[in-house]
Amino acid sequence: MPEKLILVTGATGKVGQAFLQRILNEPSYASFKVRALCHNRILEPHPRLEIVRGSIEHRDTVERAMDGVTHVLHLATVKETPEQIMDVAIKGMFWLLETARTSPAFQQFILLGGDAGVGHFFYPHPLPITEQQKHSAYPGCYALSKVLEEVMLEQYHIQYDLNGCCLRAPWIMEKDDFKFSLSFGDDVFGGPRWRELVGAARAEEYARSQTIPVMLDANGEPVKRNFVHVKDLVESIVRALDNPRARQQTFNICMDEPVDYRAVANYLAASRGLPSVEIRTPYHSTWLDNAKAKFLLNWRPQYDLQKLIDAAWDYERAADDPRIVWYPG
Repeated sequence: MPEKLILVTGATGKVGQAFLQRILNEPSYASFKVRALCHNRILEPHPRLEIVRGSIEHRDTVERAMDGVTHVLHLATVKETPEQIMDVAIKGMFWLLETARTSPAFQQFILLGGDAGVGHFFYPHPLPITEQQKHSAYPGCYALSKVLEEVMLEQYHIQYDLNGCCLRAPWIMEKDDFKFSLSFGDDVFGGPRWRELVGAARAEEYARSQTIPVMLDANGEPVKRNFVHVKDLVESIVRALDNPRARQQTFNICMDEPVDYRAVANYLAASRGLPSVEIRTPYHSTWLDNAKAKFLLNWRPQYDLQKLIDAAWDYERAADDPRIVWYPG
């Protein structure tokens, strides 16, 4: 079997490290060598892993990293950092696509998109969100960058018949992420920042009692919010690799049903005896439809609500596994 070389950007992040572990350790992917473009952080050495150092915003760095590459998995991004985001997310992706389309070795480009590009839970969606949903960035530069990434890839499909694929994921969970997404402490993972919604005094009491927040919309209904476990996301990546049915397609990669915050509270009350409190917010329920990925990629998520919760609450961190949430770089 001819050897393949996949370039992974953002390889030191949550998805990148999970993908590398999968592709470097399973014999079925032995035909792949991996090149990681790393900027601020490092990776453990591996015989089939090559490291290129530099920033994706520089054309010469990208051209060096793309030399001989057959496949690209583009994960690199930054969050709400206006000083960096256009250089990293937009200019960087442009250099990748420009180099890919002129390379005789290139075969496939896979982009990790996000539901930020279709509004996340900031806007009401009366119907399930399919891949045909119009782009609608919520306020801030990160969501805008996700829209521009998807549109840029789509235009390269049209302009140059590039073999690309976008895997659009909602909030990605691993380890004890989901548990900390419900924390009233300063250790909360992501948003909302529950502490700011209830005030410091109440937040301290809720943190002590391990109270679970139940997010409500403006009408007082429990919010449904989309998630995906990193293992399910990585499975979608490997199923898209060299899959002719993925060519020039966008896929929603998510749990079969969004997480209902009331259902979370009920399960944790029944299984772990934890109290809950309702918190009204301006957010809206959304439901990402993953039927297309099931149909074309034969992909199925393994994590449902119960498994997501139990995995997070049962996870025990080792001494050498500190909880660090990386965003920039």
